[in-house]
Amino acid sequence: MTATMFDDTYRTIKGPAEGLYKEKGSKFLAFAFPVRSTDEVKQHLEALRKEYFDARHHCYAYILGPTKDVYRVNDDGEPSGTGGRPIHGQLLSADLTDTLIVVVRYFGGVLLGASGLANAYKTAARDAIEHAEIVEKTIDVRYRLQFEYVLMNDVMRIVKEFGLTPMNQDYNLDCRLELSVRQSQSVRLYDALAKLRAVTIETL
Repeated sequence: MTATMFDDTYRTIKGPAEGLYKEKGSKFLAFAFPVRSTDEVKQHLEALRKEYFDARHHCYAYILGPTKDVYRVNDDGEPSGTGGRPIHGQLLSADLTDTLIVVVRYFGGVLLGASGLANAYKTAARDAIEHAEIVEKTIDVRYRLQFEYVLMNDVMRIVKEFGLTPMNQDYNLDCRLELSVRQSQSVRLYDALAKLRAVTIETL
């Protein structure tokens, strides 16, 4: 394994947050949620559609994963590009991932036009983000180690050197434990453990 240069942190929101924008009688209620999967996205959408069943539109956008390669935008009946895309743009502007924003619109009787709609969805989404607590998380790599008890001191010395806390430990004649390490340190940890030769390393 060779070391590479990369950023091993990403930004997301700590908990749910809300925003609001009003324009010519229309109300745009924005809801931001931390999410880790499309299943969580569906659960939040279903709950909002049930609670705000009388709203005209439920536009949304989400981004998943540290590399932000999983995303979706949905205009929910609004003119193409006026709902989901502006919401997605605010997620990108704030450099967020693992985040869903849904903007629920109550129509006020006056048409806003494409640019007016896009601005309303963008502003509502931004307001939700401004009310959210943004946190930085690390991208971690998880290893499972297996080794004989005689190597315990050598293994634990490396664990201590990297400031790690062993998980799922089983210290019998044949020892097992799991370690979670920041991606930027994972190659160095792997190489240090591999030098012990009799340690079996499995990436989880």
